[in-house]
Amino acid sequence: MGWSERQIAMLREIGVRVWARPEEAPIALPVAFEASVAPTRSDAAASPASGLDWPALRVAVAACTACKLCETRRQTVFGVGNARAHWMIVGEAPGEQEDRQGEPFVGKSGQLLDNMLRAVSLTRGEAEPGRQAYIANTLKCRPPGNRNPLPEELAKCEAFLIRQVELVQPKIILAMGAFAVQSLLRSTEPVGKLRGRVHRYQGVPLIVTYHPAYLLRNLVDKAKAWDDLCLAAETLRESSR
Repeated sequence: MGWSERQIAMLREIGVRVWARPEEAPIALPVAFEASVAPTRSDAAASPASGLDWPALRVAVAACTACKLCETRRQTVFGVGNARAHWMIVGEAPGEQEDRQGEPFVGKSGQLLDNMLRAVSLTRGEAEPGRQAYIANTLKCRPPGNRNPLPEELAKCEAFLIRQVELVQPKIILAMGAFAVQSLLRSTEPVGKLRGRVHRYQGVPLIVTYHPAYLLRNLVDKAKAWDDLCLAAETLRESSR
């Protein structure tokens, strides 16, 4: 199936070369998405990515060569879940298993996240929007050796995450881990100092909590993560009244 003229125009605006009919070319030839510093909220909102629908956004992410992570990734990790989910989970960067499978939060950390979601009657599987979470990462490519993301890498990916939030229109966001917090709240404060209260991202209530990979190494903090989930659930209930 070919792209609409609107989708082709939007993809070309962000440097992704496409054809009206994919069979006209064996592969897409991407051009780097220019962004030298982390965009401000107004800059990010003005990004061409803000106009893409789900299919076009997925293509733009898969074709992105804006930073050197494109040279070492197996594939990009876009996101998974109900496109209009009430909950949105934002993690940090893909790990080895995510890079292999193309899905965020797999392996042991994904199993723990699934258990956490089930504890508040949520799932990443098929369900109505109120019971299914949409899950995404701040970075769409795995850093080599699972190193920490670099500021310029987070900046290059930010427009994609912003557009995902715009499309999902979640009622609550759960930011898991320090780099998710940095991307969404522009804060370098540790997770431990930011959790336990309600923040806002583009008007959406946001709760900070620990990343499942951290919890696997620090079992004592699982109780705190449960408190954070309860706070998120209560915040959502209050905002829905």
